[in-house]
Amino acid sequence: MTPVAFIGLGAMGSRMAAALLAAGFPLTVYNRNPERARPLEAKGAARADSPREAAAQADIVISMVTDEHASRSVWLDDKRGAIHGLRAGAVAIESSTLTPAWARTLAGEMTRRDVAFLDAPVAGTRPQAEAHQLIHLVGGEARALERAREVLATMSSAIHHVGAAGNGMLMKLAVNAILGIQTAAIAEALTMLGKAGVDPEKALEILAALPIASPAMMRAGGLMAARNFAPNFPIDLVQKDFAYLLKTTDSVNMPAPLATAVQALCARANQAGLGDEDIAAIARVYDMRLTDEDREGQPAPG
Repeated sequence: MTPVAFIGLGAMGSRMAAALLAAGFPLTVYNRNPERARPLEAKGAARADSPREAAAQADIVISMVTDEHASRSVWLDDKRGAIHGLRAGAVAIESSTLTPAWARTLAGEMTRRDVAFLDAPVAGTRPQAEAHQLIHLVGGEARALERAREVLATMSSAIHHVGAAGNGMLMKLAVNAILGIQTAAIAEALTMLGKAGVDPEKALEILAALPIASPAMMRAGGLMAARNFAPNFPIDLVQKDFAYLLKTTDSVNMPAPLATAVQALCARANQAGLGDEDIAAIARVYDMRLTDEDREGQPAPG
């Protein structure tokens, strides 16, 4: 089977790497904190001391890290970057949620070294990663995708090729935009109903039967009603993704008032110490007192 390297063993990366190992792929892993690699080592993975060392052992190299700073470090660091260990003809895959512009930069760097590049972020949560039911949104050349398909399919239930390098990131940012906006909408509506005397659980029963309901909205609403904010998609990562979304809309000279509002909600939640909680916890922002700034942003009654 194709030797694979996996860089970044956070909440999602560790689960994705475990899926590859369970499927029998020869796997080398790297994480900045080596303790995160121990469980995979115990199951047969090799542990590298740098991204460069990990890449040198593999034909397909996957990165799943927090942000563009981390991505730049693991791929392009002058001494330890994976790019210096990649073999000619290898496939480099960036599965983190980043900007399309950064994905295209990486694609250019890889092309200069005769390495194929795919941006392949995933839609899905930690339980879906555990169940190997993620959805890969892939940008890059079709030939590179076909070479990597067996590896990606091990972690996912669906693989969608959406065009050139960067388009996978574009699609993922759009997915997260819709998720965040819907979550904010249900948070605002349920909080209004609850504060005004309507039982939120009864409201959810009614909403579920209406054509406005979506699975994501109802899931978030259920978590809000239960006050269950165990992280599947933590608010600090939501805020990061919305920052990348707004950077992308700015690059095409497009206003994005809804995304701007959601990012502001996430920023306020983070400031209140909720960054490690699930995106549904933005409902807790509505439990906070209205500030003068909030009131200024509301239209006058009548």
